[in-house]
Amino acid sequence: MTEVREARYFIAVAEELNFRRAAERLNMSQPPLSQAIRAIERRLGVTLFHRTTREVRLTAAGSAFLDLCRNLVNASLLADRGAQDAASGLFGELRVGAVSSAVMHPLPRALEQFRAQHPRVHVRVEEIDSHAALQAVQRRELDVALVRLLSTPANFQRRVLVREVFALAVPEGWPLADNRLIDLADAAELPWIWLTRDISPDYHDQVVACCRAAGFSPETQHTARSISSQLALVSAGLGVALVPEDSARSHLPSRVQLLRLKQSIQTELAGFWRIDANPLVAALIESASASVASN
Repeated sequence: MTEVREARYFIAVAEELNFRRAAERLNMSQPPLSQAIRAIERRLGVTLFHRTTREVRLTAAGSAFLDLCRNLVNASLLADRGAQDAASGLFGELRVGAVSSAVMHPLPRALEQFRAQHPRVHVRVEEIDSHAALQAVQRRELDVALVRLLSTPANFQRRVLVREVFALAVPEGWPLADNRLIDLADAAELPWIWLTRDISPDYHDQVVACCRAAGFSPETQHTARSISSQLALVSAGLGVALVPEDSARSHLPSRVQLLRLKQSIQTELAGFWRIDANPLVAALIESASASVASN
């Protein structure tokens, strides 16, 4: 197998057609260069140069080999440049996992800004539940996850992107719908649409804790697997749901009202990535933060 170093030796001799000038071009002495060319010919079993005391000429095999050596050297240069570009965030692939509310906000604007600054980066987005997203990042199947998780796992970094207060989503015309500000306990007797715990344990437990702090355990009659699905079921008149206000307002279905709570209850959407993550992650997180700040 021809090495890149050998290809460079051969190209220099083929272009100069003079071993002395080729050696000077390569900053080496002539004997090792001549030995390297003979070694290539022996390994390949072909004659690459016709040599006389007056001239050096390429054989037909040598001409064909020259084109292939140039391709090899160019491929090596492209590989080096590609690795450098990837390390500096100019080239590569970024795999993003996000819960449904992050897919609605802030991911679209963040990706728009990120792709404008990194046009050669291929971005792959997967809508995924919080716990599954963290596992995928841990297994290196995803580079970064935008999820609702309060703790930071070992070997991970976390950055809060959005802090939102909870609001109560109710169908139009239902009890409490005419109120602008309510106590969460006022919804104790209403049917609830619940986000199942396996989707996002921290988020689920936070909602449960909010209700218990208000003095009741909600009557769960319906379950959903995303905040957008919760809102769709609220729109159908099936019950009420506690949802992040800003995320809900960005894609609020018709016939749904958001009621603010006397209790100031917050939830967080954060980016999570491994400490040894793809260097492109930092650029995406900055784009997400900037899109939130400008919103």
